[in-house]
Amino acid sequence: MASSTMSSRVSAPTAPGANRGWSRILGGRTAMLFLLLMLALILAALAELIFGAVNLSLGEIYRALMGEGDALSSAIVTEIRAPRLFLGMAVGLGLAMSGCSLQGVLRNPLADPGLIGVTGGAAVGAVATIVLGDAIITDLPMAVRPFLLPVAAFTGAAFVTTVVFGVSRRAGTTSIATLILAGVAINAIAGAFIGAMVYISDDRQLRDLTFWTMGSLGASNWTLVLISAGIVLAAVAGIARMGRALDLFQLGERAAYHAGLDVEATKRNVAILSAIAVGAATAAAGPIGFIGLVAPHMARLIVGPEHRLVLPASALIGTTLLLFSDLLVRTAVPPAEPPIGLATSLIGGPFFLWLLLARMRTRGGGVNGGGFNA
Repeated sequence: MASSTMSSRVSAPTAPGANRGWSRILGGRTAMLFLLLMLALILAALAELIFGAVNLSLGEIYRALMGEGDALSSAIVTEIRAPRLFLGMAVGLGLAMSGCSLQGVLRNPLADPGLIGVTGGAAVGAVATIVLGDAIITDLPMAVRPFLLPVAAFTGAAFVTTVVFGVSRRAGTTSIATLILAGVAINAIAGAFIGAMVYISDDRQLRDLTFWTMGSLGASNWTLVLISAGIVLAAVAGIARMGRALDLFQLGERAAYHAGLDVEATKRNVAILSAIAVGAATAAAGPIGFIGLVAPHMARLIVGPEHRLVLPASALIGTTLLLFSDLLVRTAVPPAEPPIGLATSLIGGPFFLWLLLARMRTRGGGVNGGGFNA
């Protein structure tokens, strides 16, 4: 008995030091992982500026950015590739952060930003503009016409967000199940409307419609970048502050409420901020799938389940994935440019299938729509 007591007295003081040691190791490992993610993003950004129909050297890019390059390289860098790069970063950031926050608040690993119908609403606004816009565009000033399509897409996203929340809110509470079902209904209605627009469109409109619905960064310019990036960054700044709230949600809404969290305000804020970010991204680049689904899962596999780490990791991974996808479609068959949605689907589709199969193995043949593990 004496030896046992002596042993416990000796070993007890060493535990805190051991924990601090493990904390230092874990902190160093996490910092290294984020450093690698940032390095991957920097490489993707440089590749976006270097490669294309005309390859440029780092020296040519530097001189073009400093205003000392020749006319051709300066035009390529400052008017084509740089706006495209920053638009891609804004779109990837908005989709990844929205997907991560929605998966957290819904406690559903298969959720993505299109789940509540925001992408469908944006698509309706854009498609209506492509097919029916010729009747009104002649009455608009020339300076306004380039913004008609993104404004219509953002308006469609905002309208759908209002409708979905109006349907799902009863007696001061927002029903997550009703929110998702309303999103499914909105997506079905949007699909029917888009089908009708396809039926009545001419050849030119059909081509424009088809390419827009598969996503592209080809329409980027500095004005569009500033507007879209400003909206996305404002929404993402709000989402980034919700790490602790999203962690509490993994315990269930009742436990989160008893822990002091305003559950209803959190659900409302996440959905609204996600809708704003996704609406702005979709308005600028069209509907781009799988980034909001894949990036948060990759982040959890790399940094663990804590949302204070998952949110920034998702932002870095989503932005990097989108830039590499854009680089792939730009360099695959130059000078032609396939839609970026093809590349993201090729990346996201196999990952989504792997996720389903992995969850079926770990859960004995079923996919649970509730809380999820990293």
